Amino acid sequence: MNIVKLIDYLRDRLKIIIRISYAVLAMLVLIDATCIDKSHAHTAIEHLPGFWSLFGFVACVVIIILSKWYGHQGIMTREDYYD
Repeated sequence: MNIVKLIDYLRDRLKIIIRISYAVLAMLVLIDATCIDKSHAHTAIEHLPGFWSLFGFVACVVIIILSKWYGHQGIMTREDYYD
C-alpha cells in the first residue's frame, strides 16, 4: 500500500480516526493515573494525572507559535528578494 492510498483511506474515515485518537489519549491518561508510580515525583504538580501529557502538548503548541512568528519576522521573504 503506498502512502497516497493510506492518506486517502484515513481521510475518508476521519471521524473514526479522531474517535480512536481520543480513546487512546483517554487510555493513556487512565494508565498514567492508575499504574504509574508517582512517589518519586520532584514537584507536587507532577502528581496530577496526565500532567506530562498536557505539558508536552502545550510545549508543542508554543514551539509551533514561536516558529511561525520567527518565520514571519524575516525567514519568509519574497521570491524576487535577491534580484
